[in-house]
Amino acid sequence: MTDIDTFSAPAAPGSGDKLPLPDLLGSLLLFTVERIERGIVTEFGETDATAGAVAVLDGSSKGETYADTLIFPRVLQSQLKGAVGGGMVLGRLGQGEKKPGKSAPWILADPTDDDKAIARRYLAHVAVAVADSEPF
Repeated sequence: MTDIDTFSAPAAPGSGDKLPLPDLLGSLLLFTVERIERGIVTEFGETDATAGAVAVLDGSSKGETYADTLIFPRVLQSQLKGAVGGGMVLGRLGQGEKKPGKSAPWILADPTDDDKAIARRYLAHVAVAVADSEPF
C-alpha cells in the first residue's frame, strides 16, 4: 500500500508546444509564466528562454492553447520576467521597429480595457470548466 501523501510518480518526458509567433501577430495573448529555462542549446548557441502556457483570446487562432512552451525572443522575455512563478501577463502580440541587420522584435502591446474584459471572460470560462470537470 502506498501513502498518497508521499507517493511521487516520475514525470513523463515533455516536448512542450511551439508558439507560432508569425501566425499570432495581432492576437490577444494571455501568458502564464512558470519559469526561466537556462542554458538551452540551440542551433544559434546556448541561450535562455521563458517557459509557460499561452492562451490565444482572439483572432484566427482564438481558443488555441500552448502548454509548456518556450519563449525565446528577448524583448518578450523581458516583458514576461516579472510574472515568473505562475503570474499572468496579457497583451496583444506585435513587432517593434526593425534595426539594421536584425529582425523586428516581438513585443506585447499593453491591453485595452476591452482586452482586459475578454481576458476576464476567458478566465471565468476556464474556472467553470475546471469546476465542472471530474477530478480524475
